[in-house]
Amino acid sequence: MSKREWGIEDPSETYWYNSRTGDIEEGPQSLSVDRIGPFATREEAARANEIVAERARAWREEESADD
Repeated sequence: MSKREWGIEDPSETYWYNSRTGDIEEGPQSLSVDRIGPFATREEAARANEIVAERARAWREEESADD
């Protein structure tokens, strides 16, 4: 999914969750391997782990339905 599909036009106006430090970053600041995102709001970035788990569950359910 592209950033535009998420409603994000400018990467500098996004929020990222740093999985190494647990910090929320405004714009991409750390190495990409340590970041989850982008997110449109600070609140979404703070829920990064929950959002990733929700998406993974949805993908598993879609794959199970395709079998």
